[in-house]
Amino acid sequence: MSALSPVRRGHAALRRGRASVTHQVYLVTFTTFARLTLFKDPDCASAVARALIDRRLWVSSELLAWVVMPDHWHGLIRLGDLDYLPSLVQRIKSNTSRHARQANPALERTWATGYHDRAIREDEALIHAARYLVMNPVRAGLVERVGDYPFWDARWL
Repeated sequence: MSALSPVRRGHAALRRGRASVTHQVYLVTFTTFARLTLFKDPDCASAVARALIDRRLWVSSELLAWVVMPDHWHGLIRLGDLDYLPSLVQRIKSNTSRHARQANPALERTWATGYHDRAIREDEALIHAARYLVMNPVRAGLVERVGDYPFWDARWL
C-alpha cells in the first residue's frame, strides 16, 4: 500500500481481492455474534433452517448444501446472474436473523460481522466441500451419523 492508501484491517482486509463471479460455487461460512451457541436451541435452529430455504432468497443463485451448527453456518452457493456475493450474504443473514428473533424474541444479534468465502474450482473439490460441510455435526460430536442431525441439506440427496 502506498503512503496515501489507508491500511485495511479486520473485515475490510478480508474483502481485498474478493471476487464475485457469476456461476462460481462458493463455500461460505459465517459465525454467530460472539460465537454464542444460539442454535443449540432447536426452535431457533429450525427457524433459521426454514429461512435458509425460502425461495425468495434463491431467485438467481442456488443453495447446493448447507448446515446450521450451534455457533455458525456453512453453505455451498452457486452464484447466479443477478446476484453479487456480498449482497446475497447480507440477504441470507437478514432473513435468517429475522426468523431467529421470531423463535427467540430476546435475541438481539444473530450473526457476527463479515463472513468467509472460498471459491470451489473443480467438481471433485465441490463434492469434497459438500462432504466436509455435512460432516460438521459428526466431527463436532453432536451426532454419530449425519442423518441424525436435523439442520442440514444437500441437493445430492
